[in-house]
Amino acid sequence: MKDFIRVMKALSDPGRVRILKMLEQKEMCVCEIQAVLNLAQPTISKHLKIMEDAGLVERHKNKVWVNYSLAQGGGCQYAAAMLKLLPQWLNDNPAVIDNLRLARDTHREDIYREK
Repeated sequence: MKDFIRVMKALSDPGRVRILKMLEQKEMCVCEIQAVLNLAQPTISKHLKIMEDAGLVERHKNKVWVNYSLAQGGGCQYAAAMLKLLPQWLNDNPAVIDNLRLARDTHREDIYREK
């Protein structure tokens, strides 16, 4: 039951759900997620840690970048079940639509070029 509760708690925050919808579209680093959601870096990192602990996301180090993506299985059965249903959820939600559009056009190279 502990795994089930962990997954449900991870999905209980609108910001985390919006991150999952963006990761459904592409791998992203913290700075890209931050640019789309306009939240502080520690907040994004905390959300990602909660979702990683629940088995919803994975991280992969690529040179200097840490990329996050949806978990590809092998973990918690409840997380896998929720991720399987994710493509059917919230596709008509205005905030999700806006986030997906921004995520598609947000690239880490541009973020660091602007700084």
